[in-house]
Amino acid sequence: PSPPQYGLVFDAGSTHTSLYIYQWPADKENDTGIVSQVEACSFPVAGPGISSYADDPVGAGASLKPCLDRAMKIVPAEQQRETPTYLGATAGMRLLREENSTKAEQVLAEVSKAIGEYPVDFRGARILTGSEEGSFGWITVNYLLETLVKFSFAEKWEHPQDTEVLGALDLGGASTQITFQPGVPVEDRNTSVFFQLYGTNYSLYSHSYLCYGQSQALKMLLAALHQASSSAQISHPCYPQGYQENITVAELYDSPCVRAPSSASPGLVLMVTGTGDPAACGTAVQRLFNFSCGAQGPCGFNGVYQPPVRGRFFAFSGFYHSLHFLNLTGGQSLSLVNATIRKICNSSWKQVQELFPTASRTQIRDACTASSYILTLLLQGYKFNITTWPNIHFIRQVATIDVGWTLGYMLNLTNMIPSEPPTAVTEIPRSIWIAATVLLAIMLVLTFCLLTATCCQRNSSGYEQL
Repeated sequence: PSPPQYGLVFDAGSTHTSLYIYQWPADKENDTGIVSQVEACSFPVAGPGISSYADDPVGAGASLKPCLDRAMKIVPAEQQRETPTYLGATAGMRLLREENSTKAEQVLAEVSKAIGEYPVDFRGARILTGSEEGSFGWITVNYLLETLVKFSFAEKWEHPQDTEVLGALDLGGASTQITFQPGVPVEDRNTSVFFQLYGTNYSLYSHSYLCYGQSQALKMLLAALHQASSSAQISHPCYPQGYQENITVAELYDSPCVRAPSSASPGLVLMVTGTGDPAACGTAVQRLFNFSCGAQGPCGFNGVYQPPVRGRFFAFSGFYHSLHFLNLTGGQSLSLVNATIRKICNSSWKQVQELFPTASRTQIRDACTASSYILTLLLQGYKFNITTWPNIHFIRQVATIDVGWTLGYMLNLTNMIPSEPPTAVTEIPRSIWIAATVLLAIMLVLTFCLLTATCCQRNSSGYEQL
């Protein structure tokens, strides 16, 4: 049997970078439906994403090397040069490109240079569009849950009958994506995505909201509270009562998602104090959105067209991590989710610390804010309700493979998802194989005899002349 093949994909997100190492058998037809995840390397590069190296592009490349070193210990040396390797940058780099395209290109050049120093088949670093990020996440979800195609017990590829594809909900640090197959034609061409996979056409709705990832949304919320305050004292209703921290104006307004007021001094120190007020927290979070659709028909928020949600959805990344922190990813009812979040938001700083003794200070501080934001985004932004809430499944992995856009990205770029059904291999009857083998053997014997006779005749004529 041929040795397994490997693939490497860097997920260069806004808050950190991860390297996913995939493996699949080389002797399987189409290599499809059998990809496994060998490892997800994120601990050495956990921390700032590559977009934070705008003023130190060389550091962005250096930050990837610990994971690349790890990968070189996993992928056999004789296969490394044939291992396709990709880097996809998401919303953090999209923001940097908006702010300074030159710096964004320098960062991409340095990470490409760093990866190029390793003996892999590096196929480029690029910034994904929001639509691509959402679409590849959708492919990953449906691929892993076998709604596109499955390998049957009869050892052949089959398209599942009467199986509806699943929707995908992704929440990163700087953007959020929703992708699903609506029950009506998509009216806005900008949000329409078309795939032909395994001979089946899929017309999808997909949209990405830049600046509405969790980290940037929480930053927008703090900036709005600052601008509503007339002093350097900020009361934060989503932070636990009794919590305090200091932050400078420059630290608060360090992103294109938040615009600093002209009167603000970058060096001014702001004191943020938590008040633990669930009602005021919900109101403040809702002000981040514009839920009015106007005359444009159905919409999500900020006037963006969105048909009504339909079918089952799988929510991953930030959706999973923030709600899992509160133990709310096990299919709890909407009323229980609301009650749990309200209780957390009503707790003091000391009480929350006692509830989560091993969690980091930032996780404890943001527990109320993040969960309130997610609930508002899902219910009022994406228009889920008490009826459709049970259709949302919060997941991190499917069969030990992390759910995200990276697997779909690799499958697409390595052509491991064909647009047509896999071609069937016609089996040759055993009798024909035997007849063909005997015929070939006879032809070889006759050819050998003919060559021998020719050589003997030439030798005989040569001696006569001599």
